[in-house]
Formats: sequence, structure tokens, C-alpha cells
Amino acid sequence: MDKLTSMSVFIRVAKSESFSNAAKDLGISKAMVTKHVMELENKLGTRLFNRTTRNLSLTEVGSFYLERAQQVLHDVEDMETVISQLQSEPRGVLKISAPPVIGVTHIAPALAEFLKNHQDLSVELTLKSNQTDLIDEGLDIAIYLGAVEDTSLIARKLGSSPSVVCGAPSYFQQYGVPKYPEELEQHSCLVNWAVSPRNMWHFTSATGEHKIIKVSGRMQANAADPIKVAAVNGLGLIMLPKYIVGRHIAEGRLQVVLEDYTNPPLEIYAVYPHRKYLSAKVSVFLDFLQYWLQHKAGVA
Repeated sequence: MDKLTSMSVFIRVAKSESFSNAAKDLGISKAMVTKHVMELENKLGTRLFNRTTRNLSLTEVGSFYLERAQQVLHDVEDMETVISQLQSEPRGVLKISAPPVIGVTHIAPALAEFLKNHQDLSVELTLKSNQTDLIDEGLDIAIYLGAVEDTSLIARKLGSSPSVVCGAPSYFQQYGVPKYPEELEQHSCLVNWAVSPRNMWHFTSATGEHKIIKVSGRMQANAADPIKVAAVNGLGLIMLPKYIVGRHIAEGRLQVVLEDYTNPPLEIYAVYPHRKYLSAKVSVFLDFLQYWLQHKAGVA
């Protein structure tokens, strides 16, 4: 039998000083009340009540057990209330990981805006390039770029950013401007390892023809920033999402090429361990982040 239920029945018997009255209050049979009390007494190895034909009173142990049982049930109610609040209101600590570039340019500003409206919430943000183990690291959410390899996780697409091929004007002055994807094999192409497949750039023409070009260059890195810096300094071409290179393109430090072709967009996912009983801090932030990326950060 459920011990908490038996404790509740015991408390009702002690308060009403009657098995019959307790049964009426609880809407169960007197026999079931007796069974619950006897179950407790058998587990404890002692009598909780002194029983006579006319009177029912607590033993010394019964009085002690009554006090503690009431406290236990009160604590359980408090715990359930707290858990209910955690499920309905964003509070506590929200632990997130994100790749460095999007973490700085998009996730951090979104978090700052989010925290202004949720005073009972705090955030721990970890920036890391590689996909992480949410369970081992105790994370609530991880931001992934590109395909999610772990099928045991729940992935929610937050948006996508179109990718472009670009380079510094100084590079094009020295090496020329490629007009067709195949020409990239003759150019220094700087590769971001964090986006798979590595060294393979995909293009689709206006007529729908798909091309895969194997590229190589003078620099590769597991994050976007190093190769972006190298490209700005004229060391080669890069294929990166617009949210990373957009400012440099607007400033004229990078120039887009092969504009007659489209490149696969970089998809942005929020990954979390469970779909069922999602806490309020996670579900509310995911809704906010998706809206923020699409309406304030220009991520489609």
C-alpha cells in the first residue's frame, strides 16, 4: 500500500478519534481505514492506537508519529507546490551552451532581453564549438548549428541563415573573381570544420542543378571567427552564414561572389533532453528565442 496514503488515513483517524468517522470523511470503507493503519503498525512494529470498545487514543509512539507524519505530508505539499511553480513560471537557473560566434552575436543579446522580463531567473551560458552531452553537463538547452546527430535528443528548429561565398577585395584583385563553382578548386578556400560536411561546398544553380565542390585552402579552423579574420586579410574565400559576415559585407571588407548560385542555409536548432514535462524556464525561453531570432536578428 502507498505509505503516504496510509499516513494520511492515520492522521484522519487520529484527528477524528474514530475509524468510522475517518472512513466517512475519506469516502472509503472502515475496513480499508483499518487496513491502512494496520499496515503502518506492521511496518513500524508497534501499536499506534490504544483501542477499546468505547475509546480510541494514541499511544506514546502514535503521538510522536502523528507529529512527524503531519510534517512529512506538509513537506510533500510544499515540494509539489514548488515543482508546480517551476513548471508554470520561469524561475531558477537556466543552463545553456552555444557555439561561440552565434553565442556572442545572437544568444547573449537575446538572453539579456529575456532576463529583463524574468526577475526570478538566472542564466549560465557556456560557449563551445563542439556538440555537447546535455545530460552529463547538466544543461537545459544546447544551441546546435547544422545537423543534430544524437537522435535521442529533442531538436527544435529556431531558424536558418543563408550562406554566402565571399572574400576580401584585395584577394580578388590578386587572384580574380570566380564566376562558376568549379573555379573554386583553383582558389584558396578557408574551411570551417564546425559545419559538416568538411571541405565540401554545395551549390544550386538557377535551373536547379546541384554541384558539390571539394575545396581546400591555406587555413582551416573549428570555428568561424578565425577563417573570417583570415578572409578579411586577403588569405582566401569563405562560405559562412550571413549573420556572421553581414556586417563585413556592408562595410565593404568582404565581397560576395557566385551570387547566381544558392548555398545550403545553416540551420539553427535548440536541443534539449526531454519533450514531456518541459519546465517553464525552458519552454518560455525557447519561444522567446525563436521569435527574437526571426524578428529582431533577421534569421529566417
